[in-house]
Amino acid sequence: MKKFQVTVNGNAYEVEVEEIGGSFTPAVAPVPTASAPVAPKAAPVPAAAVPANATKVGAPMPGKIVGVKVAVGQTVKEGDLVAVLEAMKMENEIFAPQGGTIASVNVTTGAMIETNDVIVTIN
Repeated sequence: MKKFQVTVNGNAYEVEVEEIGGSFTPAVAPVPTASAPVAPKAAPVPAAAVPANATKVGAPMPGKIVGVKVAVGQTVKEGDLVAVLEAMKMENEIFAPQGGTIASVNVTTGAMIETNDVIVTIN
């Protein structure tokens, strides 16, 4: 039995691990020679593109936009589907919180967004 101290999210835990037999040969991890390119996050829409008096429809969680269901100038009613957000392998439908006209669409299909990023605005 071996004792180890493990820290998870800033909390330290003492654990005991029992070896149950067999031989263990540690695998040698290859040394990376070049890092893989990282896909850039979609550029946020400048603040000037979001009308000041419009209602902002924000993302409830981080994820990927898999569908934008409205266009600028389109009239929507409260509860109409405006976008589909994929998060944790589930598609989450984003609905209009009020009726009005779509003032701006601030995302594109395939964009990665964070919590509270503005998806659309409604006048």
